[in-house]
Amino acid sequence: MTAPKPTPRPKPKPPASGPAVMAAKAASHPVKVPVVEEVSAEQVAAAAKFGEVTGETVTLTVGDERHEVGPAQGDEPIAPYAREFYKLEAAVERFHARLEGAELSPKDIDDSLTSLGEQLAEPKVVGDVAALRTRFEAVKAEATETRERIKAEREAARAEAVAEREKIVAQAEAIAAKDEAQVHWKNDTAELRALLDTWKEAQRSQARIPKDAERAMWKRFTTARSSFEKARKHHFAQLDKENATVATRKEDLVAQAERLAESTDWDRTARAFKDLMGEWKGAGRGRRSVDDALWKRFQTAQDAFFDARRAAADEEDEALAGNVEGKEAAVVEAEGILPIKDLDAAKQSLRAAQDKFEAAGRVPRGDVARLTKRIGAVEKAVRDAEDAAWNNSNPELEARASGAVAQLQAAIADLEKDLAAAEATKDKRKIKSAQEALDARRAWLEQIKDL
Repeated sequence: MTAPKPTPRPKPKPPASGPAVMAAKAASHPVKVPVVEEVSAEQVAAAAKFGEVTGETVTLTVGDERHEVGPAQGDEPIAPYAREFYKLEAAVERFHARLEGAELSPKDIDDSLTSLGEQLAEPKVVGDVAALRTRFEAVKAEATETRERIKAEREAARAEAVAEREKIVAQAEAIAAKDEAQVHWKNDTAELRALLDTWKEAQRSQARIPKDAERAMWKRFTTARSSFEKARKHHFAQLDKENATVATRKEDLVAQAERLAESTDWDRTARAFKDLMGEWKGAGRGRRSVDDALWKRFQTAQDAFFDARRAAADEEDEALAGNVEGKEAAVVEAEGILPIKDLDAAKQSLRAAQDKFEAAGRVPRGDVARLTKRIGAVEKAVRDAEDAAWNNSNPELEARASGAVAQLQAAIADLEKDLAAAEATKDKRKIKSAQEALDARRAWLEQIKDL
């Protein structure tokens, strides 16, 4: 595959130096090129001094040399050859002017030097050819210098153009060689497109480079682009496949959630939603737009269930609020047996309080833990008293009881600090919790002391 043909575009701004600059200067400051329009009689006479007519032939004298110029014709046989001399002289000056204007290529210079040299070597004119040859040698020396300079500048421009193309190719190959985990598909694709535009611009604005070098670099460049494009297509095909798998899995989870949204089996369904959420997190990420839409449906179903459960619980709490008073009375009755003086009487009173506690029925969620904790403290105190009574003759257990007294005293001191801190913040919930815990520890301490 060959490099793409450049499309016509406005000419780029010429570089700061080199032949292009000289050409630009020549365009803006044109050199006056000699043109022979009319040769005067005086000029013809001056040129004719270097020729003569011998029989039917016009000859030219150059120093000691004599050259046949051509046939003698008409009344002024030398005049036409004199005019040709001035045309040849003008051609030499015209060539020199074009050198100053940097209008010529090295080939143009060589062609002009060859043509003018041949005309001066075998002149078909009459005039001061010796002086014109001297002038031509000076112009030739300048032309040779100009030709070498232009060749050097063009070589430098070609080398710079090759280096720029190599830089473009190296950048493309570096992108194509990236590990897939490091590729930013959007940015790297855009960068490769920009590199292609840079290549085309280099074709338009920079010096031409050898075709074999250009073809080799273009092949490398297109190979890098093709390799990247192949990897990109594979990546997105795989991504589409993975996204489809994730979408299918999440679609199933959404369908399950939407079915569960109508359930009134509150506890079991709440656990099922928790499990579904875990599966959702483990399903992975898919295409964002699809993920967002599916998540919205999942969340809608989940919110519908929990809103319904919350409404049902609020309704139930309102219906159970009347049981709190009976439950509270049973707890107060149970707490009345502390500190325990008579274990048997305490056990009997506790059983009666427990029966009333159960008979009072269910209470709102906010009261369950508080009341259960309070009656639980009394139950524990009775169990501890039973254990203590059973082991009251065991010296080892008495020692443990003494240790328990110390521990309870330390716990009571800490709880008194907690209560004071809660009262300072006026947090009723913390005050209540600290007071209940403190009362329980004090009751246990009295119970142990009575053993």
